[in-house]
Amino acid sequence: MKLLIVEDEPQLLAILRKGLAESNHDVSVSLDGKTAIEMISNYSFDVVILDIMLPDINGIEICRRVRSSHNYVPILLLTALGTSENIVTGLNAGADDYLVKPFKFSELEARIQALFRRAHQQNDIAETITIGELIINPKAKTVEREGLSIILTAKEFKLLYYLAKNKDMIVSREQILDNVWDINFDMNTNVVDVYINYLRKKIDKPFEQKLIQTIKGLGYVIKL
Repeated sequence: MKLLIVEDEPQLLAILRKGLAESNHDVSVSLDGKTAIEMISNYSFDVVILDIMLPDINGIEICRRVRSSHNYVPILLLTALGTSENIVTGLNAGADDYLVKPFKFSELEARIQALFRRAHQQNDIAETITIGELIINPKAKTVEREGLSIILTAKEFKLLYYLAKNKDMIVSREQILDNVWDINFDMNTNVVDVYINYLRKKIDKPFEQKLIQTIKGLGYVIKL
């Protein structure tokens, strides 16, 4: 796997680089945000391991810039800030997963492998899904309703696609976290609720019929 580590602490960077290289990964490194953005723009990586606290451009802003350029390389945030608010901010910026420092190297490896698998699982992409006037094209990553194009972020699209694949079935917050983010969250975080609200504003609010429903105590369902 080709990895990029963006970390300004030399000792931690050396440990991560050595450990991942010994696991047969091709490892590149960057000590600052500006260089990281240039490397991500000019080279192809399987996973980016990105520290939030950097001396110039922080990891959150790097995520935003990378995603705004329509680059969807999997990004794993490393953070010493473990509160739900900071985690949600990072995920909203486009990160796919996070680890709170200090962490075990084995957990880092597991998260990297999970992100890599998810990014390369193409065989489960189905044909276009239609729910009433809502049309979801998973190959083109496009969504429209009643003939109107709806622009979603990458994470919003993943969430909508997961709900649509399970149309008429109630999915719990735990199931959503496992299948959309592929990470084990502190279940006190409200990230699922935040993204459900984002989807509702785009998918349901402009239209008379509401598709996304909350089933109290159980989870969410999309249905006519």
